[in-house]
Amino acid sequence: MADPSSGPSAETLLKAALDYLAHYASSGENLRRVLLRRAEKQGAAPAEAGPVIATIIERCRSSGLVNDAAYASQQAESLARRGHSRHAIRFRLMQKGVDPAVTEEALARASGDGAGELAAACALVRRRRLGPLRPAPSRAELRDRDLGILARAGFGLDLAKRVLAAPDEAALEQLSREREE
Repeated sequence: MADPSSGPSAETLLKAALDYLAHYASSGENLRRVLLRRAEKQGAAPAEAGPVIATIIERCRSSGLVNDAAYASQQAESLARRGHSRHAIRFRLMQKGVDPAVTEEALARASGDGAGELAAACALVRRRRLGPLRPAPSRAELRDRDLGILARAGFGLDLAKRVLAAPDEAALEQLSREREE
């Protein structure tokens, strides 16, 4: 029997991994970080827990519970629908430990219809009620603020100006359906 002061057992870490994956989709690297934090909280040294965690992650990969490509695709599509730019999506996936090549493939699939950035910018404008969705009297005076919001979200100036130039919600909806050239 393992000494309880030496940290969590392989069984405990496997259960923690399965519990985590039951609630959240995850990349392999993100799961490794979660399990490593868990092991450290329970007193295990990273060098001691590392091989056990690597085995658990490999087991999760082989059973299909962890699939970085599927995770990246799902995240890229979801974030784009919510109004995140390609730049922001790339950064988020990088934070989660997804390989850059896998990230680029996911971004290509997410914007495969050619409407990626434009549709995402329109989604952000709708979600934040910017530009054409603001009351007409305040629209002009808040234009610079709206441009700043879009810029901080990772959208280019030309794209931001194009989206904010939509006269009303119907035009914004039409714009979001256009293909990017």
